[in-house]
Amino acid sequence: MLATRASRECFDAVVAAEPRAEYHATARAITFSQAPPIPGKGTVAVVCAGTSDLPIAEEAAITARLMGNTVELIADVGVAGIHRLLAQRNSLQSARVLIVCAGMEGALPTVVGGLVNAPVIAVPTSVGYGASFGGVAALLGMLNTCSPNVCVVNIDNGFGAACIATLINRL
Repeated sequence: MLATRASRECFDAVVAAEPRAEYHATARAITFSQAPPIPGKGTVAVVCAGTSDLPIAEEAAITARLMGNTVELIADVGVAGIHRLLAQRNSLQSARVLIVCAGMEGALPTVVGGLVNAPVIAVPTSVGYGASFGGVAALLGMLNTCSPNVCVVNIDNGFGAACIATLINRL
């Protein structure tokens, strides 16, 4: 069972009925697992540009894990500090599928797409300031990527990205 965008108050109501439920505060998700899921064939790497993108990346990671995937979370590796991203090159290249979350101008999925030979699911996040327009700037940047292995889900859709990554990882 997975509930996304859940408040602490929602969790309190759920845990009263099912004490084994878990709350993941950063992702704002409630999980409860009863049976082992179908395992994926490889690792799903969830990558986020900055710590402000972490709630969406955590949502994707928790969803992918609950769906049977081995997940590696790689955080705070945005293009403004590209040396941090390049330090993770081995992990990026060994992943079977990558979910890349970024706000601002949304450049990170294109950069990651150029470094790997695997599908990259780009997730624009609604964080940013100035002309980010609640994630629309990142969405448009990601839709205009020149990396052929990048596809894009909607703004803040870590859940949807994890579902797609799971389907790819089971093929």
